[in-house]
Amino acid sequence: MGRDMRIILYTGKGGVGKTSIAAASAVQSAASGKKTLVVSTDRAHSLGDSLDIKLAPEPQLIRPNLWAQEIDSTHEVEKSWGQVQKYMTTLFTAKTVKDITTEELTVFPGMEDLLSLLRILRYYKENAYDVIVIDCAPTGETLALLSFPDMLRWWMDKLFPIKRKAIKLLKPVAEPLLGIPMPSDSVMGEIEKIYSQLDEMRQLFTNKEVTSIRIVVNPEKMVVKEAQRSFTYLNIYDFNVDAIIVNKVIPDNVSDQYFTVWKEIQKKYKDMIKESFAPLPMYYAPLFEKEVVGLEILERMGKEIFKDEDPVEIKYNARTQRVIKE
Repeated sequence: MGRDMRIILYTGKGGVGKTSIAAASAVQSAASGKKTLVVSTDRAHSLGDSLDIKLAPEPQLIRPNLWAQEIDSTHEVEKSWGQVQKYMTTLFTAKTVKDITTEELTVFPGMEDLLSLLRILRYYKENAYDVIVIDCAPTGETLALLSFPDMLRWWMDKLFPIKRKAIKLLKPVAEPLLGIPMPSDSVMGEIEKIYSQLDEMRQLFTNKEVTSIRIVVNPEKMVVKEAQRSFTYLNIYDFNVDAIIVNKVIPDNVSDQYFTVWKEIQKKYKDMIKESFAPLPMYYAPLFEKEVVGLEILERMGKEIFKDEDPVEIKYNARTQRVIKE
């Protein structure tokens, strides 16, 4: 098991620049000699655009020690969920569910993202990389996704309450009687496999020695407010948030009058970010003079954020908020 491996998830409100920060961290990590994979689980993939390289659904080497991948969820659904999906299609057809395509019914919301995370679990078990940097979907979706293993387990317990042995006994009687097909051995096998993977995934993503989440913010009111909410949720689920990255900060040496007011506004929100997230470490990325696209500027960005620090080490590892049940 990849004990020394690191998994870093970057999340934040849409448009804050998560993808650039994730890519810059990965570039920096690879430059320090660690085998690094940067992977996007966001369906609106922009990782390839950020690196300025057309990416594939499998990892590809883009420079020494650096692989990149945009996970294709349909590809994953077919591989990990095929048997169950086929069974559920026949189940819904047998019950003559009209007006909804059966494919829609058999892929739950969030299922595709979940399968992306199962792919990451596989890399971890294979110890394929030293570091995996994940560019996640916007905060709300990421939170839903991280709580998904618990939710799916509940859903599947309702749908498949009968265990394998019972099905064998009931199959000859129940099928003709109820007029619905009972799941086969291979379907039950796949369900049991998904169960155990969900448990492993939950353990992996809450393992503070391996996984940490970094919230990317801009010094703007709505962004900071959303980040505060997601930070609380992440703490409730016991995930380790180890740093806050403040992106698009107007540099001090910009003296143009047009930016004076903006700098004052940003100062106010930078202070608010410090107060809201203390004692977490803060890292800052400037608003660059050009678009952050391509390896060269991503390298610059990584150096600006982490200076001489190792971008991969766990920056903080203690609970900052607790939920007290009265």
